[in-house]
Amino acid sequence: MSALAHGREAYAERRWTDAAGQYTAAERDAELPANDLEQLATSVILTGRASEGVDILARAHLKYLADGDYPAAARCAAWTGMNLILLGEPARSGGWLARARRIVEDLPEPCPVEGLLFVPAGLGALYQGDGVAAAEAFTRAADLGRERGDADTAALGMLGLGQARIMLGQLDDGLALLDEAMVAVTVGEISPVPAGIIYCAVIQTCHLAFDLHRAHEWTRALDRWCDAQQNLVAFSGQCQMHRAELYRLHGAWTEAIDAAKTAQDLAFRGDRMATYGGFYEQGEVHRLRGDFDASEASYLRAQETGFPPHPGLALLRLAQGKPDQAQSLLRQAMDGAAPDYRRRMLAARVEIELAAGDARAARAAMEELASLCASIDMPMLHALAEQSEASVLFHEGDPQAALVLLRRAWSRWLSLDAPFEAACCRALLASLCAALGDEESARLEREAARAVFSELGAAPALSGLELSGAELSGPEQPAPVAPDARTEPLPTSGNDVGHAAVAGPLTARETEVVRLVSAGLSNRDIAAELFISEKTVARHLSNVFTKLGLTSRAAATAYAYRHGLV
Repeated sequence: MSALAHGREAYAERRWTDAAGQYTAAERDAELPANDLEQLATSVILTGRASEGVDILARAHLKYLADGDYPAAARCAAWTGMNLILLGEPARSGGWLARARRIVEDLPEPCPVEGLLFVPAGLGALYQGDGVAAAEAFTRAADLGRERGDADTAALGMLGLGQARIMLGQLDDGLALLDEAMVAVTVGEISPVPAGIIYCAVIQTCHLAFDLHRAHEWTRALDRWCDAQQNLVAFSGQCQMHRAELYRLHGAWTEAIDAAKTAQDLAFRGDRMATYGGFYEQGEVHRLRGDFDASEASYLRAQETGFPPHPGLALLRLAQGKPDQAQSLLRQAMDGAAPDYRRRMLAARVEIELAAGDARAARAAMEELASLCASIDMPMLHALAEQSEASVLFHEGDPQAALVLLRRAWSRWLSLDAPFEAACCRALLASLCAALGDEESARLEREAARAVFSELGAAPALSGLELSGAELSGPEQPAPVAPDARTEPLPTSGNDVGHAAVAGPLTARETEVVRLVSAGLSNRDIAAELFISEKTVARHLSNVFTKLGLTSRAAATAYAYRHGLV
């Protein structure tokens, strides 16, 4: 079999390194046909050599022009422009997109690529916070993609329209469009590059919308998609970046650091979009552990990408005992920020404003956060809003009202399997109970928080707990704590991570673990599936055995089948 045939076979099997090597070898013997040249470009881009791939794609464009295949030439020109956007080269990108537009306009018949040319305009509107203009551009892209039989453009238009609708406050409609775009990816209708773009954009949008369940589900899907493609670099770093965020939230901080470092490595190898998240998530874990120098270095590396590393860096300044600096940094970051990024900083804003002594600004941020719950019905957002309101009420001298809200927030964090945040709630509950004269409850809450902080290695939170009392307005706002086996959390929205039906006395997460045990997964595999640590899996199983009076995984499997969990 010739090198060209081997290259085509490797491309069809998504063995990108082999495809690039075989096509390159074939090109030494003879000029490649335009379609093969385009596939060589795609293979090179997906193995992390985006700049080189763009140059090859430009050659494929010229070859299509020479062959008289103008629609294909327009497609190559459009994707050259799209890839240059990802590379941060707007001038070159604009030139190639203009060239693609001119070719399309000169064609006597409708061109399949026409819809793709509306995608950059939609992206520009999204970046500027203009949801209406973005929706118009992406609707046009999706409609033309469907009319002309271009599945890539139809899916990208649907993705962008979903993001625009979320920006406009139409959360349910927007998320439904994201899911529909993902269906096109998962059934294999979409080409590799737009498929990766859609995966990563959907997961990022889910995080910005506080939809932890969807973020978890699609991150795992992206993980499998990346693993199925030999030597894939593009999008793999972004996958690890998203994994790091979920691991951090679920208290698996060692695993979060490992994923963040992998993301950084893949960013250096060509997945540049992973750079910010890889360093930011590393900075978050270092901050929570009290390694402030390493945290600052990580945040500053993240900042080199052009995006502000907040609220992390501002919370670091607060942890360093510099509330005024923290206040100034966060206020600057939030001024002019897009709405979806602004709301991610509101909980930290409440904490920092209280520490800096501006109770009015803290209440304003808290009320803004609480108002979002009417349109974004997500457990994580409700937990942040309730925890923030409890801190403000305590500061204002109403510990009884704060107590009710904080217990509700704590229950939500338990259901989200977020141990650090749950422990932060218990630390504040200790202060509230002490303020109400209930010293025994205060002691129990403080001991429960101390156990979790110690296990996580959360040194700053542990030190703050030792100093805690009525003078503390509350702990910091980022990541979560393991559920107490003796306590059943309150029911939460169907968007919770534990969205499946709960069986008997088990929590949603314990039910999920039992289901995976019954499928034959090991503790390590379950940890990878749920983005938690193996130690947490073992704790959940111990809780399950205690609650159900079981002694083995086989017995847990039998229970799962009897109760319809599988």
